[in-house]
Amino acid sequence: MAARMGFGLAGAAGLGLSARSALGLAGAAGLGAVCCADSPAPMKNSAFVFVKPHAVTEKTTNMVRDGLKAKGLRVTSEGVLTSEVIDEKKLIDQHYYAIASKATILKPKELNVPKDKFKAFFGLEWDDALKQGVVFNALDACKEFGCTADELSKAWNGAKKAVKLVKFGGGFYCGLVDMNGKQLYVFNAFFMTMRSAFTAPGKEIHYYTVEWDESKISWEDFRGKVLGPTDPKDAPAGSLRGEILAKWKELGLASEPNVGDNGVHASASPFEAVAERMNWLEKRCDQDEYCKAMVAAGIKEATINAWSVDPQVKAWTVDPKLQIQVASKGSLFDQLEDLDATPCLEKAQILQGLQ
Repeated sequence: MAARMGFGLAGAAGLGLSARSALGLAGAAGLGAVCCADSPAPMKNSAFVFVKPHAVTEKTTNMVRDGLKAKGLRVTSEGVLTSEVIDEKKLIDQHYYAIASKATILKPKELNVPKDKFKAFFGLEWDDALKQGVVFNALDACKEFGCTADELSKAWNGAKKAVKLVKFGGGFYCGLVDMNGKQLYVFNAFFMTMRSAFTAPGKEIHYYTVEWDESKISWEDFRGKVLGPTDPKDAPAGSLRGEILAKWKELGLASEPNVGDNGVHASASPFEAVAERMNWLEKRCDQDEYCKAMVAAGIKEATINAWSVDPQVKAWTVDPKLQIQVASKGSLFDQLEDLDATPCLEKAQILQGLQ
């Protein structure tokens, strides 16, 4: 499994401990319940999968469904979400929350803008910019400029070339955009083109919820062999992304798939699957089997909700040179990526205890 699993199973192995022993130590440090003494039968992995808008054709959706079943996965539900619903409920914005929160969800006054960096780069006090009404998130900037997402994206690229764009943090950018006789400070305008791929009239996603025994197919193999890598050119034959690339003309796609438009999305971990079902399908925790299992294991529902937008969390990672555990902080999603249902639950318990 990936090194970025952090403390979890990899960390426990690095200390010469079993995963259960590691959980015991974490519990002694303030964790609630420990999940796995006298554990029941292995849990099922369950994921959220969807065909991306650029690839939605009847032939593609049939091929993906058949491909999932052929690999031993059970399709538990299936449906369509139109661009109108995706736009109105900001489903794609929640999906890419770290980026979209600055572009479409939060207003500038709600953002944690480093005032010193803003003034140093633009020569204007942040509070003065707010008072003057010249700062907008990308969604509102489109309305203020009277432009489309693509037009804003081109103007954003112009700001970048003119060195009028500053990075405040990961996925957090502000640019002084000059367009249609106005100059405005805009946040994360690059997201609008990504968003329009899902929200333009006539677009839709075709989704599937799937489950399988974790003892038969690991999550790592689900993503690497069933789904295929992000770049479809690297996808193995027989994987969903590999098949869509090989047959894109036959499937009725308008253009050849690439890294961004790679045909199909799937959850990167059991926890991300929970977050995606809660977002796209509006499932409550008490309606989701894995979410209920997390709560039963002592993970607070408030924590699950907070983690659903991939916050930075305290964790343990292995220093590659010293081969010891060191404290760190990083993406919650990265901490749980590619773990199967049972170790993902164990790792989530550990992480909750570290916060």
